[in-house]
Amino acid sequence: MQLFRLLPLTLALGAALAAPAQAQSLLELVESARGYDSAWQSARAQLEAAERRADQARAGLLPSVGLSAGISRADTEVSRPPIQFNGTTRSVAVSASQPLYRPANRITHEQGKLGIDVAQAQLDAATQDLLVRVSQAYFDVLAAQDTLTFVQAQKAAVSEQLAAAKRNFEVGTSTVTDSREAQARFDLVSAQEIAAENDLRVKKLALDQLVGTTGAQPRPLAQPLQLPGVQPDSVATWVQTSQEQQPGVRQAQLALDVARLETRKAETGHRPTIDLQASYAIQHNPNGTVSAPGLNTRTNNATVGVALNMPLFAGFAVQNRVKETLALEQKAEADLETVRRNVAQATRSAFFGVQSGIGQVKALEAAEQSSQSALDANKLGYQVGVRINIDVLNAQSQLYQTKRDLAVARYNVLLGQLKLRQAAGTLAQDDVTAINALLAK
Repeated sequence: MQLFRLLPLTLALGAALAAPAQAQSLLELVESARGYDSAWQSARAQLEAAERRADQARAGLLPSVGLSAGISRADTEVSRPPIQFNGTTRSVAVSASQPLYRPANRITHEQGKLGIDVAQAQLDAATQDLLVRVSQAYFDVLAAQDTLTFVQAQKAAVSEQLAAAKRNFEVGTSTVTDSREAQARFDLVSAQEIAAENDLRVKKLALDQLVGTTGAQPRPLAQPLQLPGVQPDSVATWVQTSQEQQPGVRQAQLALDVARLETRKAETGHRPTIDLQASYAIQHNPNGTVSAPGLNTRTNNATVGVALNMPLFAGFAVQNRVKETLALEQKAEADLETVRRNVAQATRSAFFGVQSGIGQVKALEAAEQSSQSALDANKLGYQVGVRINIDVLNAQSQLYQTKRDLAVARYNVLLGQLKLRQAAGTLAQDDVTAINALLAK
């Protein structure tokens, strides 16, 4: 008789934990999201734009060449001595300039290269954020599926308990209270089933929108599951790593480096600039000139020289610009310290959250076994008349609630490990691959 009571739960759990034929792994959905997520694509485009800006900054160290050409018509009349001249002038010139000493341009080039590093850090942050968001949505769907499965299994068990209470009432071995209690619990579980179905529908829509597919079916975790531990098992090591590798810290450090370079560039406002200049010009006057009318002339002019430009006074603009950049440099230092503190706190919270989650999983695994034993004992007590129906119903609710909590706790531990690595700045595709290996085949 007890075997048949457990059969609905076994069938429900088996149907839920069996991977669908078209189920996708976590890695597959990550790759799908990478080609669809607009935030990640924006960060990648930003990196490409930074590379082009760096190339533009490098142009300030390279020579520049220009070509100019023109044609003009002149009508000239001189009263004394009387001269009337109408002539055309054609000209073409090529000029080139090579910076020899322009410290501001060299500093701008260094800032451009740092801009690439900033954009790369932003892309790294976007990549890590994408991995976490997809994993979060993935396990949200699995958690919602588990909740629906356990609610349906509980509904089936309560339905059997309701039928048993009605039979016992008909034969006179129980009161009508047992039937009413079972009916009330059945109605409550039915409402929970509706809510669970809607929650699963919402979670699936969120996953579909994130990865750009329709009807994504995540593969469940393999059973039995052995959760991996946190390595290294030292919060100080994780915090130290975050201070060196976390993308936010890297961006703040690079921003400080750029601010320092900006100060150096502002100080160059007092320095001279030296350029090497060369030009070659041709001027053709087919009708001659005013001084030599009617004489077809052509003039070729080639020049090479060095130009020095020495700033003397600019209304204190340079001095005030230096003061401004020094203040901005102090701001960048304060911003860096703020980011470091926030990252260290986030890393500690993530580390202890994972540690707490692992302990919670172990406690819930023990609680699951205890709840199952309590349910079996209450069922036996109900059969022999020492327990009432509400005791069995409460034991059933406790068991299924524990199962739901255990499933969610396992997902939270896996997500927590990804978030810990994200907080430390070390989250990579290999970390998702390791979790992907825990999924059912």
